[in-house]
Amino acid sequence: MEQNTKRINLIVATIVVAQFFCISVWFASNAVVEDLCFHFNLPVYYTAHLTTLVQLGFISGTLVFTLFSITDRMKPKWLYFGSALLAALFNYSIVFEFSNTNYILLFRFLTGFFLAGIYPVGMKIAADYFEKGLGKTLSFIVAALVLGTALPHLIKYMGIGLNWKGVFTATSVLAITGGVMMLFIKDGPFRKKAQSIQLKETAKLFSNKQFKLGSFGYFGHMWELYALWVFTPILLNQYVKYHVIESFNVSLWSFLIIGLGAIGCIVVGRIAHNKGASKLAYGSLSLSLICCLIFPFVFYSSPGVFFPFMLLWGIVVIADSALFSSIIANSVSRELKGTALTISKCIGFGITICSIQLVGYLHSVFSSPFIYIILALGPLLAIIYSRITTSSKLL
Repeated sequence: MEQNTKRINLIVATIVVAQFFCISVWFASNAVVEDLCFHFNLPVYYTAHLTTLVQLGFISGTLVFTLFSITDRMKPKWLYFGSALLAALFNYSIVFEFSNTNYILLFRFLTGFFLAGIYPVGMKIAADYFEKGLGKTLSFIVAALVLGTALPHLIKYMGIGLNWKGVFTATSVLAITGGVMMLFIKDGPFRKKAQSIQLKETAKLFSNKQFKLGSFGYFGHMWELYALWVFTPILLNQYVKYHVIESFNVSLWSFLIIGLGAIGCIVVGRIAHNKGASKLAYGSLSLSLICCLIFPFVFYSSPGVFFPFMLLWGIVVIADSALFSSIIANSVSRELKGTALTISKCIGFGITICSIQLVGYLHSVFSSPFIYIILALGPLLAIIYSRITTSSKLL
């Protein structure tokens, strides 16, 4: 029994590290967006477009995988490996000399498309090893997503003399490494392969009350999450300029604010392992909602208040993600787990495009920090929906 536990822990650790490496390509362009804009003579609002194309690619990938039940029909580790190689290739392609603005957007889209074979598939592989206690494991995987997302900012900060091409190169190498690591993972004992395309079963998912409650909470969370991550460097620059702060490293603080969210994932995941995921997920979402509402006022406060607040927001904004994914995965049969996780993420990332573009537009028109209150809309609607659906009881 003890030996089996150690083996599973090693497998989970391998999946987590592989996810961490592969996800680094996701925000590679955001970490060096100023350099890209300068090199290709792009306007600053391209920050939103670059991320939007990755999200759109991810959505397209998840739609393809869902419609053809690819995640549940193919050998998961080979799907993961192939997706990692292709995501790395298209991430690296930006450094080619023939690149222009159209190629940049195309390559970011294709990078996102093949990330659809990484993030949810990694969750699916982990889910196949657990009959119970999945939430704790998924919290580590989401923590890897968080650190992988923040990693390009750290690479830029630490890579003295490393230009934007070096960031794309480093993240592509990491993605390939992560894909190779996953080849050493065998199918989990609870994997149940789907025998055919299951369009009818997929369509019925939203008649599943538990699936809907987990998904709608996840959707509200996603409205806020990626918009905050995308605009963290921008709002930090705003704060520094408004308060005239010198010798400030935006890359380092962007890494800390995004990366510390991994702590929230792990801590909340461990608590949920004993206390249950539902109430904790919506409790975390409520804290994140509060952060959205008070941020504009904190913006005008001293650095001693502002920066600890941003670190706190970075922790609570992601803490509920694995919990909602756990609720979704546990709401369906084993042969539909991969499809359920993939379709919920497809819709969730579609929502991120709306919030990112909306904040990007508002930012181009207004300079006030009050535009970020719009991020509260997602968590608020999700909480209201859960209250109405469960007769004032969380799930």
